[in-house]
Amino acid sequence: MNVFGIRLVGLGADTGRKLLLTAALIVALVLLRTVIGALVGWAGRRRRTNEGTERARFWTRQAVSLTTVAVLLFGLVSIWFDDPGRLATAAGLVTAGLAVALQRVITSFAAYFIILRGRVFTVGDRITMGGVRGDVVQLGFMQTAVMEMGEPPGEQGDPPSVWVAARQYTGRIVRVTNDKIFDTPIYNYTREFPFLFEEIHIPIRYDADRARAESILLDVARRHTADIVREATEPLEHLGERYFLPDQVSLEPAVYWRLTDNWIEMSLRFLTRERGARGVKDRMSRDIIAAFDEAGLGLASGTYEIVGLPPVRVEMAGGRGA
Repeated sequence: MNVFGIRLVGLGADTGRKLLLTAALIVALVLLRTVIGALVGWAGRRRRTNEGTERARFWTRQAVSLTTVAVLLFGLVSIWFDDPGRLATAAGLVTAGLAVALQRVITSFAAYFIILRGRVFTVGDRITMGGVRGDVVQLGFMQTAVMEMGEPPGEQGDPPSVWVAARQYTGRIVRVTNDKIFDTPIYNYTREFPFLFEEIHIPIRYDADRARAESILLDVARRHTADIVREATEPLEHLGERYFLPDQVSLEPAVYWRLTDNWIEMSLRFLTRERGARGVKDRMSRDIIAAFDEAGLGLASGTYEIVGLPPVRVEMAGGRGA
């Protein structure tokens, strides 16, 4: 093709037709994806929104995205590489370049399919990945979006700092690249056993009624976790079918004693769901304090007793002492 007397190498009528077909394919796919997305959103609004509906909408969008990418790649190959020999040569050059220049991108994209195929996590799961803990709210080709949760002060060792000292939302959406599944451990709070073991530490004086204190702790824990223990029995059995679990795994509340220099530390261990643990601990703590007050039991604390003073000499003006 000549433009102002200049011959443009590689640009001819055949190339022009291919460019037009490529543009038409891209426009058609974009319009089709937009229409399908609008239909999915319309169907979701007509239904009552719940967790199942949100999951269905998410996986529908994922299927549409994957299908669109597959059709686009197939269409581009069909349009531009009608000769198999040229296709093999181009594919080799492109693959070599991508392997060097886009290593992290390729790894993240491969991790996306591992996440989909494996039992790593899915949307709605509560996870810790790449130092970020929270609920998965979006799963993309390259990144996973997490609604961040707070952490206890003892776990806030790495930046950025988190000001919420419990497993509750901070309000930040954090994006983590999918390739972190190859580099860091993935903690899943939800996938196979959606329950957590929690503890409340109570300091008891040595001269207090220790048996009564332990009885109160167990009574409060059983009252607040009885339904949770019943609900977790079957998932624990299924977990034992997949993994080797020690025989001493117990879902019932228990109290453990530890001797310190100042008091007996009673650790109340109990089961909670993966969500709402802070509310359960709050209600249990209030009931424990009320029961302790009724039983005349006080919590131990660090105190100091002054048993004596050395002689004190006061120097007065004029040299007299007293």
